[in-house]
Amino acid sequence: MWEIKKGYKPVNKSFRLPEELVKKIDALACKNNLSVNQLVIQCLNYAVNNLDNKTENN
Repeated sequence: MWEIKKGYKPVNKSFRLPEELVKKIDALACKNNLSVNQLVIQCLNYAVNNLDNKTENN
């Protein structure tokens, strides 16, 4: 499983997410003994770091 690194400066943001996605995120976080916040940070980091060049330019 991924490991979240400490020491970042947090910024508060609000997002509207589909209910089904939130249910999946909650379950995955619980299953892996992570906070939802930790899981979302890891998912976003992974997504941003793994974009292909075509997606970045659009």
